[in-house]
Amino acid sequence: MSGKTYEIEMEIAGNTAMWTRPDTGDCPVSYPAPTYSAVKGIFEAVLWGPAVQIVPTKVKICAPIQYHNYQTNYGGPLRKAKIMEQGASFQFLATVLIDTCYKLYAEVSAISGSSKGRIPDKARQWDGKTSSPGHAYKAIFNRRLQCGKCFTIPFLGWKEFGPSYFGPCRETTKVQGDINMVIPSMLRECFSKGYGSECDFTYAQKVRITNGVMEFPREGAPHVE
Repeated sequence: MSGKTYEIEMEIAGNTAMWTRPDTGDCPVSYPAPTYSAVKGIFEAVLWGPAVQIVPTKVKICAPIQYHNYQTNYGGPLRKAKIMEQGASFQFLATVLIDTCYKLYAEVSAISGSSKGRIPDKARQWDGKTSSPGHAYKAIFNRRLQCGKCFTIPFLGWKEFGPSYFGPCRETTKVQGDINMVIPSMLRECFSKGYGSECDFTYAQKVRITNGVMEFPREGAPHVE
């Protein structure tokens, strides 16, 4: 990340969450905490701005990790041809999290290099009106978060899992200090080269959760030219 960075934070809670592990196949299982790209998406749901780069730094787990079996009838385009011809759906099974709460943290700064050439014209005009896009983003983000405004409703992994709360970090929300584990491999990003780039999956190895805090590894982080 180039230029001056600014820290942003927020809290999100929900009855159900699903941070899908790609290696769990047709019956997906959730990671215990949101992925790097999921955290980035939640911040962008409050205020989306392609003229800035949001880099998630850590997640604080503020509720016990509780898994739950989730079943729904799927009627989308990934059904088998025979099932689609019959107009039928199939039962989709997943292992989700329930009664979740997280505090999310990230750094924001202006983008530069080739990524800047991919942003929309309106974003480029906005970028040209301020000498510090990162600072401007933080100020607008905090105002919107305080008022409960958002670009689109944040969700906890899957769109059907809306939040019971999203907003500023609450002092009464405490970190679950007894949670300690190592995630051997964790999805990082699907579009690792920034706005307007092609799909390019990246993974972080041996991601640690220590005393309820998961810090995203800095080494191996995708570089925006």
